[in-house]
Amino acid sequence: MAKKKFPLHPKHPERICWGCDKYCHADALMCGNGSGRTEHPADILGEDWYTWGDWRKDFEVESEEPPDPSC
Repeated sequence: MAKKKFPLHPKHPERICWGCDKYCHADALMCGNGSGRTEHPADILGEDWYTWGDWRKDFEVESEEPPDPSC
């Protein structure tokens, strides 16, 4: 089974526990990783969380520059 792709910008990160690959609903934790959900990095660090530290190497980030119209 392939590993699930970790979303960079989920629509409602507060609704899901991000502690493991199960991505349980925050009110129905199945893995028993504690009494509360693990927050998505965007909850803690902001929308540009993957640009901090070594996160960027783990994701294929699309270029934010507009394409060159001469090509």
